[in-house]
Amino acid sequence: MPKTSATLLIIDDDEVVRASLAAYLEDSGFSVLQASNGQQGLQVFEQDKPDLVICDLRMPQMGGLELIRQVTELSPQTPVIVVSGAGVMNDAVEALRLGAADYLIKPLEDLAVLEHSVRRALDRARLLLENQRYREKLEKANRELEASLNLLQEDQNAGRQVQMNMLPVSPWSIDEFQFAHQIIPSLYLSGDFVDYFRVDDRRVAFYLADVSGHGASSAFVTVLLKFMTTRLLFESKRNGTLPEFKPSEVLGHINRGLISCKLGKHVTMVGGVIDEETGLLTYSIGGHLPLPVLYTPDSVRYLEGRGLPVGLFNEATYEDRVLELPPVFSLTLMSDGILDLLPEPTLKDKEAALPQRVKAAGGSLDGLRQVFGLATLGEMPDDIALLVLSRNL
Repeated sequence: MPKTSATLLIIDDDEVVRASLAAYLEDSGFSVLQASNGQQGLQVFEQDKPDLVICDLRMPQMGGLELIRQVTELSPQTPVIVVSGAGVMNDAVEALRLGAADYLIKPLEDLAVLEHSVRRALDRARLLLENQRYREKLEKANRELEASLNLLQEDQNAGRQVQMNMLPVSPWSIDEFQFAHQIIPSLYLSGDFVDYFRVDDRRVAFYLADVSGHGASSAFVTVLLKFMTTRLLFESKRNGTLPEFKPSEVLGHINRGLISCKLGKHVTMVGGVIDEETGLLTYSIGGHLPLPVLYTPDSVRYLEGRGLPVGLFNEATYEDRVLELPPVFSLTLMSDGILDLLPEPTLKDKEAALPQRVKAAGGSLDGLRQVFGLATLGEMPDDIALLVLSRNL
């Protein structure tokens, strides 16, 4: 029979028995080491590290029970089989308690019983070793995962801090206009973003953007949006003469920038500029739904407008629309995540119901928080962003 990879150590002071067991097991394919007493057996065990030990209990210098105890301490995974003459039951119980894999009684009339016991013990030891290695690998993987998650959490914390620092103050009052916003990310970082800022001494600009996707990659695009709008405003002022700063041109500038970056991301946007001297709002739509909702004490309606998403098409152009702002009003801009909070069955029904929710909220951000239950939201499929600008409300 071909050799196996297992090495056995037989420890017995009876040379005839020891030789007989060794011959049979060698014929069965095992490599066999021998020792004539417990002390010698322990030395051979420490030196050659066999895969399994077969020992007698009654031996000079070191008995079998002490041998089992020391072998188990040195190598708990190594099985020990006791082959001993009929003795007291307490010896068998103690041997098994100390960790012996099996207890066979001499004389062995059929050595195949011993071989079966050896193979079974080796298989069990192999499975235990594999399980131990698997647990160690799993624990290592868990430690590495935990370390990665900690690093990711640190990165997310840093990213969230950056994103929060980019957002404007809320609420913010500038002359007779008030701005307020809320962003609720579905993940730790948000792909929705809002901003509002003074363009010059008579104009105020604002926008709401909803980046495709979620998480860190979408949040990165919000940083890019802030950079592009800020740089456009800076370059315009640096040239000495500030151009019209039309919303349609700003959307076109962002469209070209996103396409050139090749990030695989696009944005739906609503942007506007308020001229405080004329009371006119000039706004542009970049593929965004729902449309802004204009609320007055007497009416509520969507603003008109359409346009392609920003960052998808090179040939995209955007249209400016002009609205004379009422003396008392609010204008609510929302990302499409708000639609997930409406119970209506279809998108058409949700869009029809949304202005009535704004009306029920009295056109204010605090009212919208109550109407939509924003303080008690659970897990959400999409980010939610709200931007409310108002006058005399």
